[in-house]
Formats: sequence, structure tokens, C-alpha cells
Amino acid sequence: MTQVPEVRDELQSDLGWALGVILRAYAKGAGNVIAGVPGGPRGYQVLAAAASGAEGTQLALANKLGVDRTVMTYLLDDLEQAGLIERRPDPADRRARRVVATDAGRATMCELQGKLAHVETRVLSALAEPERELFRDLLRKAATRVDEHDPLADACTVVEELTDAPPTARTRRRRP
Repeated sequence: MTQVPEVRDELQSDLGWALGVILRAYAKGAGNVIAGVPGGPRGYQVLAAAASGAEGTQLALANKLGVDRTVMTYLLDDLEQAGLIERRPDPADRRARRVVATDAGRATMCELQGKLAHVETRVLSALAEPERELFRDLLRKAATRVDEHDPLADACTVVEELTDAPPTARTRRRRP
């Protein structure tokens, strides 16, 4: 069992420090879980949205997730090639495509959600279950109030900044 170092009093009351510790631990564990998903965290977010049944258009999904339209196209290409999603014509607009999870995509999402729940349990192990629920609810409430125009409202950007991870090669690539 690892020894937890004593934290100075000033840090114990610092929200940024606490959020940073929790986010880094969760990002590391979640990163391992979603490593096989095409597009990494962004690909996971797209798959999660598609598997939730939202069946939004590519553009609506890109806007909702804060992903550039070009990057969204690459993500969808990779997810579709992996058999996790498909793009279907939008009955309301022939020019638009709706993003829908395949059976394999929904099964993958179920598996990933179980593994991510395990990561969450490990990260929040210092809290009793009722405290975890309260913590999740309070974070959700605070997160939904974040200004939509804040560049840090995009979870992928936050994780990349905290982990000093360069954007994935897929997000930088340009097609000829």
C-alpha cells in the first residue's frame, strides 16, 4: 500500500489543487481504458453521444462537443471504419448526416462504461458511496454552468492541457 504524503494546509483548501489531483488520476486511468478507441478522448465522446441515442447530425455533434468540423469528419471516418458508428442521411435534410452507433459501438460503449466506472471508484475511493453520488451531482451541476464560450469547456482540451499531451496525430492531420 502506498503512503500518501502529508499535504500542507494551504493546499488542502485550494480547489485548483484538489481538482487537478482528481482530474490527473482520472485522466490517467480513463486514458488507459479508452486507448483503443479511434480518436482517443474525442472519439470516445463521439461514440458516447451516438450510443446515447441522440443521433445528432455531424455538425450538431461537432458543435456540442467543441470539435472542429474537419476533425469531426476524421473522427467519424475512423469510428466508422472500426465499425462503431455509421452515418445515415438525415430525413429532415438530405445534405446532413446523422451519427448512429452500431451494435458493435453500443457493446463497446457498455464495456467502456464498466471499466470507466471502475476507474472512478478507484479515484474516489476515499469517499463513501453516498459522498461519491453527492460529489458527482455537485460536479455535474457546476460543469453545466460553465460558460459555453470558455475554451476550457471542452473536456478534451482540459485533459490535453493538464497532461501536457500533444493533440493526437489524427487531430493534426490534414487530408489532401
